[in-house]
Amino acid sequence: MTQRTTEIIAGIFVCIGLAAVLFLTLQVGGASLFGKESYLLHAQFNSAAGVNPGSRVEIAGVRVGTVKQIDLNGDFYARVTLEINGGIELDDDTIASVKTSGLIGDRYINLMPGGSGLALEPGDLILD
Repeated sequence: MTQRTTEIIAGIFVCIGLAAVLFLTLQVGGASLFGKESYLLHAQFNSAAGVNPGSRVEIAGVRVGTVKQIDLNGDFYARVTLEINGGIELDDDTIASVKTSGLIGDRYINLMPGGSGLALEPGDLILD
């Protein structure tokens, strides 16, 4: 009876260990099991060279989202879809720019919030 109990306890610890490794792998990879509350915005640029899906979106050096998609619109501008964390509320005069960080030239989107008091709605376009 004690050997069976020991095997059950060892099995439970193995399952807990595997679950912990899976959780840490998802956290490091940036994935989410339960989904984060977020919304999409679009930004228009003359050039989005070096920015890729998965690139950072930052405000004052703090990551507030990720780049989801990059397309070319009908006017031949780069249209970048941004996934912004749900707790961040941006005004309609927010300025988006492509910046470079680090020695290897990692490119990201920097947002400078405005002060107009009129909030951007999900799906709105940042032109500046």
